[in-house]
Amino acid sequence: MQAGSRYEASGEEAEFEPGSRRRVLRNLIGVRSAREMARRESEALLVATQRVIDETGVDQQFTAADLCHMHHVWLGAIYAWAGAYRQVNIGKDGFMFAAAKQVPQLIQEFARGPLTQFTPCHFEDAHSQAHAMGVVHAELVLIHPFREGNGRCARLMATLMGLQAGLPALDFGGIRGAEKRHYILAIQAAMGRDYAPIDTIFRAVIARTLRSQATVSSA
Repeated sequence: MQAGSRYEASGEEAEFEPGSRRRVLRNLIGVRSAREMARRESEALLVATQRVIDETGVDQQFTAADLCHMHHVWLGAIYAWAGAYRQVNIGKDGFMFAAAKQVPQLIQEFARGPLTQFTPCHFEDAHSQAHAMGVVHAELVLIHPFREGNGRCARLMATLMGLQAGLPALDFGGIRGAEKRHYILAIQAAMGRDYAPIDTIFRAVIARTLRSQATVSSA
């Protein structure tokens, strides 16, 4: 991944692939191009998503181990640290995520709290579904347990929860431009346990997903 412009970090996980001009993290496949790494990660995510969907039960309550497994299934062939909690402190655009030394404890609290409360995701109305997915998503992003790929893992977790709730695979395509700024503010609001903004984001995701499915079905 093109890490230099995304995160500030220190420690051995901040090492870059030799010859990448500090644009690609050290990896197992010798990729030095940021564009090529983005392609490899995207292709691996498609494969991992289908595998994790196949492995997930409709009545499954997710755990911390499931999160690590999901991350490893996706990036295990690319990065040596895939599936392991990060050992470096990282920030983005001046915003610092949880300190690395706090991650194991925070993840256990996350598993005992939101994951236990909201999974399996058997909520029937859209507002309850959006709240469940929004809380889990925001709290996971705020912890940022892995060196890379946290946002995509959080979206994958939301997709799995949506499938448990009987929804199609979620369509996150609308979160861009002004909506992306609203999303970032919603994540930050969740730091103070204000989940109303992230609820709004996920209600829009669910509505867009259902509209897309209706369009496909009527075609």
